[in-house]
Amino acid sequence: MSVEIKLSRSNRTYRPNEPLQGKIITRLPCSISHRGIHVTVNGSVNLQVRGGSAGFIESIYGVLKPIRIVKKTIQVHPSGKISAGTTEMPFSVVLNDGGKEGKFYETFHGENISIQYLLHVDVVRGYLHKSLSATVEFIVESELVVLPEKPISPEMVFFYITQDTQRHSLLPQLKSGGFKISGRICTQCLVSDPLVGELTVEASAVPVYSIDIHLLRVESIMVGENIATETSIVQTTQIADGDVCHSLPLPIYVMLPRLLTCPTMFAGPFSVEFKVTIVVTFQTELYNMQTKSDPRAFRKWVAMESLPLELVHSK
Repeated sequence: MSVEIKLSRSNRTYRPNEPLQGKIITRLPCSISHRGIHVTVNGSVNLQVRGGSAGFIESIYGVLKPIRIVKKTIQVHPSGKISAGTTEMPFSVVLNDGGKEGKFYETFHGENISIQYLLHVDVVRGYLHKSLSATVEFIVESELVVLPEKPISPEMVFFYITQDTQRHSLLPQLKSGGFKISGRICTQCLVSDPLVGELTVEASAVPVYSIDIHLLRVESIMVGENIATETSIVQTTQIADGDVCHSLPLPIYVMLPRLLTCPTMFAGPFSVEFKVTIVVTFQTELYNMQTKSDPRAFRKWVAMESLPLELVHSK
């Protein structure tokens, strides 16, 4: 005896004001009576403040009250019976907030901020019987924005990584011998497109061990009169392993994870921003002796450059 929800779209992706359609599928060994079949759409922003990202006062708040985006219930069938075997019942719910002044934020799963949309079905039975229920998550994307001209093209920014651009201490051989890495990388792109660019090691007295691209998210939450901000790594992509040929451009091509990224947003009680960090690790004996720790931490055998990344969503 079970019930499941099958959405009309295999990717489970919908936009505001579109109909959320699908089927409720029941599999029963015998017919049952019920007091109604209901479908509920729930959307909310869940916020939490970790002790490491805020002071003592902010950490007391812990998990904050969720921000409701939408809650809508419709009746698919009134009281009646469901026959034995497999039964399919279609449903359709328009994704709107019932006329309220709300906003549909894009689905996002972060460390401290989570924007989630759930579809729940209940087959209500009598007091002596347990109700049948099922829940499925669906993805909400922003409404398509019709641009007056051609779509946004990636905005490329040039960067330089040398011993003089580092704000932390370096190994003596790196400081004296010097190094220069230059390149360009996209700092504004569509959330559905890859992050692209190129990098060139022009000179380095110490061989390169690896070159990585860190994608970072910056989550900020308003707590009382203060703002708690935490930066965490979304993913790391290695673009070079071992010492590379000097003066040879290396391509940067990073696919953005859909559920872990979203368009850059600045809402009232919270905001979500992104950064990209180019990390160059040099070959030293100290590297083999290091213990695993935060890859964002400054190390004497690592050079890095961070740039803001604006993600947008448009047609």
